[in-house]
Amino acid sequence: MQQKIIDKDKLKKELEKKAEKKIPKDTLAKDWFNIDNMTLNTRAYLLDKLLPTLVVGMENMLMQVEKKKLLSEADIPTKFDPIIYLGEYLMRNNPHYIKDSGMSGYQREMKNVTENLKIHITNTICNRVSRMKEKIKEKQEQRDSVNQVKVQVANLRQQALQEQFNEWILDPKGTIPIKVIQNVLHDFFQNPNFKLETLCKQLNIADSMEQRLNKMEFTEYISSHIADLKSEIFEELLKHLCNCADEFREVIKTDMRRQMFAELFLHCDCAKVGFLDRQRTLALLETFYDQSPKMLRRLLRNPRQWPLIEFEEIELPEFWGDMDNKKHIYEDFDNVFLEINTSLSEKDARKKQSTLLKKTEDLHKRDKHRKSVPLPTLPEQQRTIERQDPNKILSEDLNSDSTGEQELYRGSMTAQGQQKGATVRPGSRRASRRMSVIEEPQKGSPMERGSRRGSRRMSVIEEPQKGSKGESSREPVTEQGVHRESITEEESLRESVIEGSNRESETEQVHRGAIAEEGTPRDSRRGSRKGSRRMSVIEEPNKWPAERQESPRESVAEQGSQRGSIEEDEYLKESVTRRGSRKGSRRMSVIEEPYKWLAERQESPRESMAEQRSQRGSIAEEAPSRELLTPKGSRRGSRRMSLLEPHKASTEELESLRETIPEAQGIASTSQSREETAKKKVKKDKACEPKSQNIEGKSWPGELSTCDLKKYVKCEDEEQAKLIYGNSRFTDLHSIIRNIQSYKEVKGRSAFNGVSLNLLQFVQLLETFVGEDVPLSTSETLTSFFKWGYAETKEEKMSDLEEAIQNASQIRQGLLLEALFQLWDSDGSGFLDLNEVDELLYTYKEGMEKEAMKTAKLHIQFPKPHPGQEVRLSSKQFQKYIELVVSELRGNEDQVLESLVEFLMTSLERSHFEGLRNSARRKWLHQIQHAAEISGVSLEPVYTETFKALTQDAQVHGNKKISAHISLLEENRLLPDRGAVLLRNVACTLDDAPFVLNKVLYRDMKGISFTVIDKGKPVHVPQVQHHGNIFFWNHSRKENDQNGSFLALPLQNAYMRIFGVLAVDTLRDPQKINIFLPHEIKFYQGVANVFSTAYHYVHSREHILHVVITGISWLYNIVPSINSITTYFIEPSPEQGSDYVLRNMMVTGPLGLTEIHKNPPTIFRKTCVFRDFLFKCIDSSEVLLASVYGENHIAIPLRERTGEALGALDFNIGKRKMLFYREYKDLQKMVKVTQAACYEILDELSGEKEKNRVLEIENAGEVQQAGVLFFRIMLQELQKSLQQLTSMDFVSLLLYDYRTAIQSKSLSASQLQELEANAKLIPDILTAVILFMHPELESSPDLQIWDKCKLYFNKHLVESICAFDPTAKDVKHNLKLIGDYIKGHSRIDVWRLGSNVMEYLYHWSHICLALIELNEKQSSAIIPPLPSKTDSCVYAKMPGASLLGKC
Repeated sequence: MQQKIIDKDKLKKELEKKAEKKIPKDTLAKDWFNIDNMTLNTRAYLLDKLLPTLVVGMENMLMQVEKKKLLSEADIPTKFDPIIYLGEYLMRNNPHYIKDSGMSGYQREMKNVTENLKIHITNTICNRVSRMKEKIKEKQEQRDSVNQVKVQVANLRQQALQEQFNEWILDPKGTIPIKVIQNVLHDFFQNPNFKLETLCKQLNIADSMEQRLNKMEFTEYISSHIADLKSEIFEELLKHLCNCADEFREVIKTDMRRQMFAELFLHCDCAKVGFLDRQRTLALLETFYDQSPKMLRRLLRNPRQWPLIEFEEIELPEFWGDMDNKKHIYEDFDNVFLEINTSLSEKDARKKQSTLLKKTEDLHKRDKHRKSVPLPTLPEQQRTIERQDPNKILSEDLNSDSTGEQELYRGSMTAQGQQKGATVRPGSRRASRRMSVIEEPQKGSPMERGSRRGSRRMSVIEEPQKGSKGESSREPVTEQGVHRESITEEESLRESVIEGSNRESETEQVHRGAIAEEGTPRDSRRGSRKGSRRMSVIEEPNKWPAERQESPRESVAEQGSQRGSIEEDEYLKESVTRRGSRKGSRRMSVIEEPYKWLAERQESPRESMAEQRSQRGSIAEEAPSRELLTPKGSRRGSRRMSLLEPHKASTEELESLRETIPEAQGIASTSQSREETAKKKVKKDKACEPKSQNIEGKSWPGELSTCDLKKYVKCEDEEQAKLIYGNSRFTDLHSIIRNIQSYKEVKGRSAFNGVSLNLLQFVQLLETFVGEDVPLSTSETLTSFFKWGYAETKEEKMSDLEEAIQNASQIRQGLLLEALFQLWDSDGSGFLDLNEVDELLYTYKEGMEKEAMKTAKLHIQFPKPHPGQEVRLSSKQFQKYIELVVSELRGNEDQVLESLVEFLMTSLERSHFEGLRNSARRKWLHQIQHAAEISGVSLEPVYTETFKALTQDAQVHGNKKISAHISLLEENRLLPDRGAVLLRNVACTLDDAPFVLNKVLYRDMKGISFTVIDKGKPVHVPQVQHHGNIFFWNHSRKENDQNGSFLALPLQNAYMRIFGVLAVDTLRDPQKINIFLPHEIKFYQGVANVFSTAYHYVHSREHILHVVITGISWLYNIVPSINSITTYFIEPSPEQGSDYVLRNMMVTGPLGLTEIHKNPPTIFRKTCVFRDFLFKCIDSSEVLLASVYGENHIAIPLRERTGEALGALDFNIGKRKMLFYREYKDLQKMVKVTQAACYEILDELSGEKEKNRVLEIENAGEVQQAGVLFFRIMLQELQKSLQQLTSMDFVSLLLYDYRTAIQSKSLSASQLQELEANAKLIPDILTAVILFMHPELESSPDLQIWDKCKLYFNKHLVESICAFDPTAKDVKHNLKLIGDYIKGHSRIDVWRLGSNVMEYLYHWSHICLALIELNEKQSSAIIPPLPSKTDSCVYAKMPGASLLGKC
């Protein structure tokens, strides 16, 4: 029907179109169109109803009049009446009754006019339709315009992205890995300021670098993800892309460096054992460091300091008391930083004065112009400047502003913000790291700028000569050596440096020195540390130079990273041989002709012209270089030589010249405009410079070879497993070993052992030593030095090979014995009966080895027998027992063990069904432990997987429907008369939750749970309805329905102490009688055992987090300059084929407030192309120093007892190059104590060591012990340090008379102020310590008199300090009085004093205060809010932090 109507309408429209073609329109009808509101309705009505017919009638009527000639013959009588005719016509042609016989052109046009008029009549269908059409048209036009704008914007964005593509370094095919771009977008979308987390979820980051993007694909890919971004965010994205392009260059440079070190490892590992000697490696690093020029040493990291050496290798007094700033990881870092800051401050003051003078003269000139007064003649100073060529002066001034000031500003190691006049992209690490080396210019020499593209520079201002103001001097405080350094206030230093972000330095950039001079060997090297710590490295001293002469040589200067002078090298030859040995046996002779190879390199025909010009042109370096290498009595003294005395004079001359420029206002109008134009041109030229596709002269091959170095490291487990798979003797064990290997989900971590280094650790150690600012040429030099210097004797190679074989044999034995244990333990109980094992072992070789096996039993301590005299062996105990048995048998141990394993394997009779059941149960047990590892420190997933394993096994292997719940022991504090402890149901199966969850069972109630706890063995009740002592949680259940079996199993920790009960019943099973079979009971015992392991695994991580929070709170109060500290734990990856992921457990902000994530974010390796330092830290289990997006990080691993990393601490120190030495030492203290606490927690978890309870508060419980563990270990460290002090250390401190020293007239004002502060510091700290030991003196008058009070400080007092327990019940102290003595002195005051005694006692007193206050508030102050499975986060700040001294 609808189709017919549609067809009819179409036909009608076609007929109308044909009629329009035949009959033309009459345009006279348009005169009817008038939209006057007064007549609109009437006009529309008439045009619609009357006029179409009336007009035609009028035409016909007029035609009749004309036909009858009535108008021409008016006198002729006629019967024709026009009105009657018209009326008849209207009646005959009424459109309601007569079909349309066709319309004239006038009528057709009138109809159109009518339709147009109807549109303008309100509240009509036509009007509404018309308005709707107009709105639709407007919206369509708007959409079209918006689309046009979007297309234009998209085109502009694509053009911008195409231009930005040119800033990236590309592979030879002109493409870039898509994974890199995905990481760029991922990091940008993760920025919380932009709120683009939803876009981040759409990114599917590639797993490999194979897929690449060219320019068009790059543009299209990014455009597809940012189509809806606002313009402001797109601009931020462009900045982010530019920064990432720079970062990617650094990633490639790092990859090149790591590739060098990886190849070096393979070269040095001649025996192919997979590891190198760590002590020999450190000895070579020390030698290279000692022989490097001073400029290069300031870029390298000191190999004698942490983190290149471990805390265990540092003597306790040196670790806690050494305050020598020279022992920083960066040589003389504090003083260099101070000099840079001083230069910035002086420049800022001069610039403000210059600006003020310019403003004054500008106002004066404007006043003169306003009065129409002609300009006065130039002053005398101005005419002098004109005679000196004003353009030259202006250009020099411009150069000093745009180069010297910027370079010196960049040299600031805490440069924050963007300096004036510098064209540096925000956040660009490369821009923030280009720093200059300021050396003395030759008088009258032009200012040169030896900047080099593609390499990073550091600004290291050489120290002035002794006696100059810039040098910090050490002055004695006591006659016996109590000293301090006269350095300025660190607080004011830090503030002035931050303010210096808007300043510009006035120091002229004269000439760049060679930052990467060849680290050629000298005639001495550092020998044994601590007597025997370092091994002999070099036996044939001339071997390396000879090899270097024969090997293909490549000029370092050709790579654009090294400069030097021939004169300097010639002088090196002469001066190095005159150096004496340092501390006798601590250095060994290395090279007889140290620079022969270097000299021949300079004569080599391969040397580039640029290098020759650089060598000939560096005249200004000769003097400082000679002065630098002049032999001194001590190495530390040679590092404090003056290099800036000539530079000072030239700087003063330039400053006097600069001060005349603000007064030269006559040429200001032209000079300023010229200066602005020049500056703009400089900026434009810098911005338009095309980026080189080479890195220090080397092209990128297109692959990141070392992004996954683990491919170079063979996994011994997998290798030995493959060998076992190929051995047909152990066919029955193959499937079990495959399962064991698949269950080891966290792979690829290297275990740190302090003796040897595998490839990952070796590469990371060398990279940490070299750092990120040293050019690749220095890494090549270090590589060549190692190839020459790392030599092993045949005996050492054989020893290494034997060690590798022994290690492989142990791994093989472990795999075989673990598989044998699982085959034997077919029910998954987790233990074997010793009697059953002995019965089978005694049948080996028909009992001929029975006596040897009995002898082996004498050398092992078996666990205590369970009730019933049953001795159970766990997997580790079983392996140890079999290894002892094998050691007593005759023959090769490997062959004997394989023979014994084969005998036991074939002797065990296991059916195929038992094998399948064993495999399924192993899988379920593994899922419980896996749930703990991926839980994010939460027990809820562990409970879920435990009940899932129980119910699945009951359904599959027992044909039962079970219910289960877990109850844990708690101290009964509310109702102690009902028992000292109670059982609380913490988890249960879902159906029983309303009746069981969170319910409490007391000892005076019915039930067998407390019987299980008392006896320590499972209790099985086959029929609960007949037992009489079963407590039913569901009281609504009828007695007739209380049928079923009940099994209660004890939950035991590693020390076999019971901490809860696992209960399983069949009350919900429809069968009335359904008892648990023996194999089911054994499996449930295995579930209880695995649950206990998982439970303590989670709690150990909670306790570690607790310790870390405590340590962070302690650190933040004395090192407030740390931006943030992030704590990570590792977990197995949820993706197949991946090794592990990181979970961001908590973040501590600048205020010390810790945000603990209840649902920790997961970080994958593939999303960290630019931030992979955390994974490198975990892989190598070594400390890492890295810079990401302009911020410096210190990544520190938290190690397990095996040496593998379980997590990491990420210390973000912002834009600062490094912490001050005091802050760096305090960071080391926090890390060492935290790691020691982790070891203690993990030892208690494993059960290998007995619990260590030193303080009384630790006996209050595990949570309380974890809360004070950090302070207790630090207290023990300090007590050990105090015990190692001599009596003279205390006597010298007590006898020194500060009043006599203050009266000295030779002291400066600052020194006098420091002495006055120290005169109050020492008595206050010592008085506080005396009050801890003698609280009865708080009201004694002797306390106010120092001469009497110090008499209490004697040998017995020191012994009491070393044995003091601040949490003992009998300890009562006036904390307010003690706090008044201590809290008035800052950490910096104590550090400046330079006294080890005061350093120890200061920390000791603060820790005692913290422990006393924690003991008073232990119910509420010690337990932090730990994570649980929700989507929010909580905040925590540990107590005791406020007690520590502020900086």
